[in-house]
Amino acid sequence: MSRVYNFSAGPAALPEEVLKEAAAEMLDYEGTGMSVMEMSHRSKTYDKIIKDAEQDLRDLMGIPDNYKVLFLQGGAHLQFAMVPMNFMKKGTADYIVTGSWAKKAWKEAAKYGKANCIASSEDRNFNYIPDCSDLPVSEDADYVYICQNNTIYGTQFHTLPNTKGKTLVSDVSSCFLAEPIDVEKYGMIYGGVQKNVGPAGVVIAIIREDLITEEVYPGTPTMLQYKTHADSASLYNTPPAYGIYICGKVFKWLKKMGGLEAMKERNEKKAALLYGYLDGSGLFRPTVTDRASRSYMNVDFVTGDKELDAEFVKAAEAAGFSGLKGHRSVGGMRASIYNAVTVEAVEALVQFMKNFEKTHIANGEKSCP
Repeated sequence: MSRVYNFSAGPAALPEEVLKEAAAEMLDYEGTGMSVMEMSHRSKTYDKIIKDAEQDLRDLMGIPDNYKVLFLQGGAHLQFAMVPMNFMKKGTADYIVTGSWAKKAWKEAAKYGKANCIASSEDRNFNYIPDCSDLPVSEDADYVYICQNNTIYGTQFHTLPNTKGKTLVSDVSSCFLAEPIDVEKYGMIYGGVQKNVGPAGVVIAIIREDLITEEVYPGTPTMLQYKTHADSASLYNTPPAYGIYICGKVFKWLKKMGGLEAMKERNEKKAALLYGYLDGSGLFRPTVTDRASRSYMNVDFVTGDKELDAEFVKAAEAAGFSGLKGHRSVGGMRASIYNAVTVEAVEALVQFMKNFEKTHIANGEKSCP
């Protein structure tokens, strides 16, 4: 069977080149006679794998020396607790709630201190990014928190909020390495890698060193303290070794592709193809009408008829387009067009949608309102 066009929101598409390399090394990694899956994380061979992965990530993002790079576990959900446990020094933090994940993070933070929601887009089912140029940032806030790309709802911060000097913490799970960013504008960046970087099971956290201290929420377990992992170079316990190995291969692939500037150009081209079609379609429409809020990674769209949406998803699956069913919070369809999704895949999807639209409008189907 040939490979499908994978538009899944996560776990998501990985570069085919990376998968082939990993397959070739499955039984024997560089003459060791074993797979990376079987290898001690304390071995010299694995030590080079994880150190090379960190250095390649530093090169790609331009990470300054005063930031630690940590390879963690537990998914982004665990970071919802780890962030306030480690950073709520004065007991207060501000949250900008633009989707389910930011809302969950805000609710979780309230267990460890005062968590203020200083802006929200829930009034319109999270289909836009609120104006964050002049927010009521709390004077005693330890940090301001955002989820930079909202996988479910298809929105994205294209301009960072004005935190008025407060530390910015950002969940970048679904836009990680999609474009260049200025790391120094953040106190912490973290993301689960399963959407845009690697296989499920790894979380990468990039944290400014001065934020990593022994002063944490009382009773915080050793494993949930960033200092534990920073002091041991992500090897305090057995890390998700194979997942980190794949991430390292993706970093090298990104370098080969031209780095994050090249990724940004490619991702903008894919998004323009898909949104361009949707904005002119007589059958489909994007759910995010505020163009300044649209995600370049996750494109949500509907026909306006749930039965027709279901018919489209079924037909698309049969034609080799996988992962297009939308999240239950929005319905309809969602195409996740992460780094590893090719321009050709998006072109094929758009052509399939055009054919589907032509057939159904010819049959007298009602066009999308």
